[in-house]
Amino acid sequence: MNIPANLKYAETDEWVLVEGNVATIGISDHAQDQLSDIVFVEIVVSEGDTVKKGATCATLESVKAAADVNLPVSGKVVAINEDLAQTPEVVNSDPYGKAWMVKVELANPGELTGMMDAAAYEKYCAERSH
Repeated sequence: MNIPANLKYAETDEWVLVEGNVATIGISDHAQDQLSDIVFVEIVVSEGDTVKKGATCATLESVKAAADVNLPVSGKVVAINEDLAQTPEVVNSDPYGKAWMVKVELANPGELTGMMDAAAYEKYCAERSH
């Protein structure tokens, strides 16, 4: 399982890459693996929206299940990945790169302190798979 060390992770399997005051958000390799083949991605927020931690930012459908992607941070949406609607399979092949979902300007950087680092997230995933 791929768990990049430079990211923060939520218990709901989203990852966050912080660059300055902007958080890029997507789902982890573990999450895409659990869902299997992603066939549909819908980003349900728009650029300019003010969003709250815990709100849904995207809906994913796979051959096995549907899942919501929740925001691990609050702030203002500054970008959405419009390519995912046409290429949902990239969530499986490149969850930490081309499959980013939204970018949020952080309203409360302190929200990041409750997130897991790579080592803690790896342990968390292992605990859930038993």
